[in-house]
Amino acid sequence: MKYYSTQNQTNKVSLKNALFKSLSPDKGLYMPEYIPTFDDKFLVSLADRSFQEICFHIASLFLSDDIDKHKLRKIVETSINFDAPLVKLNENTHVLELWHGPTLAFKDFGARFMAQLVGYFVKDTLEPLHILVATSGDTGSAIANSFLDMEGIKVFVLFPKNRVSKIQEQQFTTLGKNITAFEVDGSFDDCQQLVKTAFLD
Repeated sequence: MKYYSTQNQTNKVSLKNALFKSLSPDKGLYMPEYIPTFDDKFLVSLADRSFQEICFHIASLFLSDDIDKHKLRKIVETSINFDAPLVKLNENTHVLELWHGPTLAFKDFGARFMAQLVGYFVKDTLEPLHILVATSGDTGSAIANSFLDMEGIKVFVLFPKNRVSKIQEQQFTTLGKNITAFEVDGSFDDCQQLVKTAFLD
């Protein structure tokens, strides 16, 4: 499957390019060229499948052209190795708990999956990959934890001074290794602008 820019649908790239470039040169975001559909057989079988099996099936619809299914299954099992239990509050109300990941944030799902995808593709590159992330809290923690100790990848987290919670700051400033955090004397918007400028440089 190819991925197109939201600014120009004729500008299509591979999954690897979309992952590594983050932003299209025209400043658009990358989207899949089509959204796969689920057949009735899959939908009926949801109750009998594990959370990880459901994730693998969905991921394979989008990614099996680019990643071997056996390797994709390992990516899913490694990244989504915690549950999202559906808790019944009463007869008509259920809550899906998305905070059972390592940083207790819902962003653990996307960050860990993305980290494993990037790790799969970075093995083919000779130069180290540098990842820049601006955060106001959850994103920095989830990204830092997800990429920690990954060979060939360095992560730089920019966060606004005195604007993230103490626990979140500790989650991405105390890891060391391939994770470096920078406190910015400014707002979250300032951090974002620094990252966007670097992407376009």
